[in-house]
Amino acid sequence: MVYIHSPMNTVKHCLLLFCSILLCCAAIAQEADGGETLLYSSREEIPMQEPDALFRVKEIRIEGNKHTRNSAVYRELSFTAGQEMALNKLADELAESRKRLMNTGMFLDVTVTLSSLRGYEAYVKIDLRERWYIYPLPFVKMIDRNVGQWMREKGMDFNRVNYGIKFTHKNFSGLNDKATLNVTNGYTRALGFSYQGLFLDKKMKWSASLGASMGQNKEINYKTQGNKQLAFKDENFVYSYFNAFTEVRYRPAIFTTHRFGFRYASQMVDDTIMTINPSYTFNHQRVRQPELYYNVDYFNVDFIPYPTKGLIVSASVSKKGFKRPLNVWQMNLKTSASWPITPKSFFNLRTAGMLKLPFKQPDLNKSLIGFNDMYMQGYEYFVIDGVMGGYSKATMARQLFSTNIGIPSERFRRLNHIPLKVYAKVYGNMGYVYNPRPGDNPLANRVLVSGGVGLDIITFYDFIIKLEWSFNQIGQNGLNLHRKDYF
Repeated sequence: MVYIHSPMNTVKHCLLLFCSILLCCAAIAQEADGGETLLYSSREEIPMQEPDALFRVKEIRIEGNKHTRNSAVYRELSFTAGQEMALNKLADELAESRKRLMNTGMFLDVTVTLSSLRGYEAYVKIDLRERWYIYPLPFVKMIDRNVGQWMREKGMDFNRVNYGIKFTHKNFSGLNDKATLNVTNGYTRALGFSYQGLFLDKKMKWSASLGASMGQNKEINYKTQGNKQLAFKDENFVYSYFNAFTEVRYRPAIFTTHRFGFRYASQMVDDTIMTINPSYTFNHQRVRQPELYYNVDYFNVDFIPYPTKGLIVSASVSKKGFKRPLNVWQMNLKTSASWPITPKSFFNLRTAGMLKLPFKQPDLNKSLIGFNDMYMQGYEYFVIDGVMGGYSKATMARQLFSTNIGIPSERFRRLNHIPLKVYAKVYGNMGYVYNPRPGDNPLANRVLVSGGVGLDIITFYDFIIKLEWSFNQIGQNGLNLHRKDYF
C-alpha cells in the first residue's frame, strides 16, 4: 500500500462518507426483496397443486458424495424424511437446505430439487459437487501484517518471509472434520498440528478438537512507538513459544455453536527485552498462560465467506493466567449484519469490540486494532494497543458481474466451472481504543475515522481478493490488498 499525504480535510470527508452510507441505506432499504439471495439462486420451482394440501417427504436421495457421509448431509437439512408440509413450504425448505450445505464449506455446488410427486408423496434429490479436501501445499508467507507493510516499510525483505509445507484434509472422515500439519522455516521455525471435529454422539451435536504448536524466532516486536512496532533482532533465537489447546463444541441447532476450551501457552523472551522494555512482560523472562474460554457463534447468512444477507454474531469470554505477569479477563464481541438493497446490491454493518480487565496489563497483552482479524481500513500500517476499544464499519456494495469460467479438463472436472463475482463498494469506518498508558502513540484515546472505495473479487474455493483505496483522518490515502473477509 502506498500512502499519499493530502492537505484535504479528511476528517470531514470521512465522517460525511460514513454518515452518507448509513442515511442512504436507511432510505432505500425498504426496496429490498426479503427473500432474495444475491450469491446463489436456489429456490426450487414447484409444480402447481392444491395450495393447502400437505405432502409427505417420502425419500431424500443423495448423489455425488464420494467421500462425505450421508449423515453429515442429513445433519444440515431443514427438513426430514417423513415430514409433512405444503408445497410452497417445501420449496422454501429446499432453498434453505441448499444454503446450509453450501455454508459447510464441503461442496463446490449443491442442488436440492423435488425430483417427483407421486400422489401426496414428495421425492427429494440432492446433487453434490465435492471440493478437493486434501491439500499438501507448499507456502510462502510474509510475517508482516499485510503486503503493503512488507513492501513499503520492510523493503520487500525476503528474510521476513516464512516458507514451508502445509498438509490439510478438510473432510478427514467424511463428517466435515479437519486435520492439519504445518512445517515452517524461514523467519520462524515452527511445527504445528490440529484436529477439529471428532464427534462424540450420534446426533452430531457434540464434538472435540485439539492441537499444539511450537516455534522460535530471532526477532521479536517488543514495543509500540508512534503506533509502529519496534523489533529487536539477534543472531541467536530471542523468542520461543509453545501452545496447546483442547475444546468441546456443542451445536444444538444449525446456526449456533458453543465452544468450551482450555488453552496453555508458554513464551520465553531474551533477557535483553526486559532491559529495553520492562513493561513488555513486567520483568518476567518466561510467561505461562493457562486459559479457560467460552465462545458462542451464530451464523445465519446466505454465504459465510462473503455474506450479502443475514446476521453473524460471535461473543467470547476468557480468563488468562491467575497471577502476574498475566492475569486478565477478556471479553470480545463481533457482529456482521447484511441487508439486500436491490437484487444486486446490499448494505453491510460490522462492529467489533474488546475489553480487558484489569486495565493494568503488560505490553505483551495490549494488542487490539491491527492484530489478527481486527483492523480498520485506512490504518493498515498502524497498530493501536489498548485494553478497551472497538470500531464499526459500514459498506454499500453492488455486484458488477457474475460469470463462470470454464477450463475443459476430463481429469480435473472441478475446474470446468470456476465462479467469478465482482462487487464495487464504498465504505466508512469509525473506531476508538483506550490505553491508560499510551506513551508515544497518538492514535490511542481518540476517535478514528476513515473511508474509501474498492472492489471485492470472489472466486473458486471461496477465494476472496479485496482491492481498497482508503483515506484516513491523518491525511493519508492509498491502495491496499486484502485476501480475506475479516471483521
